[in-house]
Amino acid sequence: MSKLAAQDKFIDLSDYGRPLAKILASKLKNTRFTPIHITFLFGISGVIGIYCILQNHYFSAAFFIILKSIIDAADGELARIKNTPSYTGRYLDSVFDIILNFLIFMAICYVSKTTFGMTILAFIGIQLQGTLYNYYYVILRNKSVGGDKTSQIFENKSPRALPGESQKWVDILFLIYTVVYGAFDKIIHTLDKDAYKVKTFPNWFMTFLSVYGLGFQLLIIAVMLPLHYIEFIVPFFIAYTIFVFILIGIRKTLIKA
Repeated sequence: MSKLAAQDKFIDLSDYGRPLAKILASKLKNTRFTPIHITFLFGISGVIGIYCILQNHYFSAAFFIILKSIIDAADGELARIKNTPSYTGRYLDSVFDIILNFLIFMAICYVSKTTFGMTILAFIGIQLQGTLYNYYYVILRNKSVGGDKTSQIFENKSPRALPGESQKWVDILFLIYTVVYGAFDKIIHTLDKDAYKVKTFPNWFMTFLSVYGLGFQLLIIAVMLPLHYIEFIVPFFIAYTIFVFILIGIRKTLIKA
């Protein structure tokens, strides 16, 4: 299943790892590897990247952060190839992402001597950025004919487990997901509560919005680290959050519900 119908597809600047992810998924198609295995693998890559930051090995850190983005795309690709979508994988992926984001910024805080308060602001900022991207993207996917609807616009209750997965684990991971993402979801929904009424989003808008996708955020970090701009990562992402309000303003002004 494709995430989007052909007419709704856009250039996703955060999804640069997709071509390699498709190759990896195709190689694993006839193996015992499952999408969940791939999710754990990208978690390992992220942890290695964090360790490299703490050891001041910034080129290596950049490599494993980019590798994490590529592998992150592969679990979904493998699920589509094997036709095994699951809410377990969907929530586990998201939980791993927010944990790794937090640890990456804590590692940057430790190495760069950036204040803890500023680092928390930057972490909140990237989560709001990513939530805005996911909010609009999930709306588009749910409106798109034949699009992937595993992710819901409003995550109000635990979904019914799909064939092959445990309802217990879906419920547990959904609870964790709502705890770690709930506040960010509510903030973005409050800022643009009528976005779900829009029939579709123009391709140019989604491409512009994709600079807030997690892959692009990690790419920025991966570029800044080996350039020894680590001191500027936290203030950059705090300032970068300003565009959340600009993008919402563009949506409300130019893309009417």
